[in-house]
Amino acid sequence: MRIVCIGGGPAGLYFALLMKQLDPAHHIRVVERNRPYDTFGWGVVFSDATMDNMRRSDPETASSIEAAFSHWDDIELHCKGVRIRSGGHGSVGIGRKKLLNILQRRCEAVGAELIFETEADSGADYPDADLIIASDGVNSRIRNKHGEVFEPDLVTWPNRFIRLGTNQLFDAFNFLIEKTEHGWFQAHVYKFDDATTTFIVQTPETVWR
Repeated sequence: MRIVCIGGGPAGLYFALLMKQLDPAHHIRVVERNRPYDTFGWGVVFSDATMDNMRRSDPETASSIEAAFSHWDDIELHCKGVRIRSGGHGSVGIGRKKLLNILQRRCEAVGAELIFETEADSGADYPDADLIIASDGVNSRIRNKHGEVFEPDLVTWPNRFIRLGTNQLFDAFNFLIEKTEHGWFQAHVYKFDDATTTFIVQTPETVWR
């Protein structure tokens, strides 16, 4: 089968990797608009259950991710001067760039073809493909172009948010909720390597204005 994944993020790469391992006869191409080993963003979070699934599906990739991730078991909530901490929420954090680099190397190792710096607006760009995977992100142009077929259920919220980073490290996934003179702000904070923490702040549109 000739398969083209449009979008070289984690979803497209992992699909290509698993399909190639399932049947090495598949010809699989991953088409990505950015440069090789280029990426954007901060940390990515997986639950322990997700990691268990990855170990079953592809132990080698899971092992590489485990060697690079940060693990925590607790969630900590801060609100109105009160701190509440609970356990049993096992999760891992890993830098998005590191994750993509691991998946890219694994795809190359199993023989999937990676094509970079190439825009693809539709499956029509690859008429010889038996299967097109639209893995081009939350604002997928492929999905939007064929919305009448996929009928996606999209909900857009007006909250404003900014994704920041800090070198302060936390030993739990933190939710920080603060009321200011302008209104409520919330941050969710998690470590994704030995030196960096993602710090995402959001607030309603009315507070932003």
